[in-house]
Amino acid sequence: MKKVILTLWLLLPVLLLAYHYGPGQDRLKRDDVSLMLQAADHYIAKSDWEKAIGLYDQALFKLPEQEKSLSQQVRLEKAKAQMRFSQLPEARRDLQILMDELMDSPATDSKIALETRRALAGSQYYMTWLMRLEGLPEEKWKPEIESARQNYRLLAEKNPKEGGCASSKMHQEDLESAIRLARMDLGELQGLPLPSQ
Repeated sequence: MKKVILTLWLLLPVLLLAYHYGPGQDRLKRDDVSLMLQAADHYIAKSDWEKAIGLYDQALFKLPEQEKSLSQQVRLEKAKAQMRFSQLPEARRDLQILMDELMDSPATDSKIALETRRALAGSQYYMTWLMRLEGLPEEKWKPEIESARQNYRLLAEKNPKEGGCASSKMHQEDLESAIRLARMDLGELQGLPLPSQ
């Protein structure tokens, strides 16, 4: 009996090392990612978008492959920060890619999908505003605002069931704003201040 206990006692360091260099590495990566996300949240609260975007990039690089849902959430938050840091085209592209992935996946988290659709609609709305101010022809900006309008409509129709009356009213107002933007004369648009997020 003493030999069995002594053998187990001597094998314990080997087992701990095997765990540390095996599955323990994923735990270390998750801990690092968690710290990065906390720091990014801190910078978001201070409106330091550049540092937050850098931390989101690092977190995405370190995130294990099997953490699909967390990866999608981080990508969404990064795109929101990009929109605030004047990287609207990149954010819009990343949101569209993320939305396509979420629509193709059967195991989609509905909360992430709704937030992504909301952010995508907002980015499309702002892109349209900028395209119109740049004087681009209607065939360039019309598909963008139409896509924003459809996303706002989906949100307005879906939200009474999931988000409540206040959220539904907000999406209804966003839908009306998208329709007004599409119908607005360029001279009228140029007289308005840029919309805030």
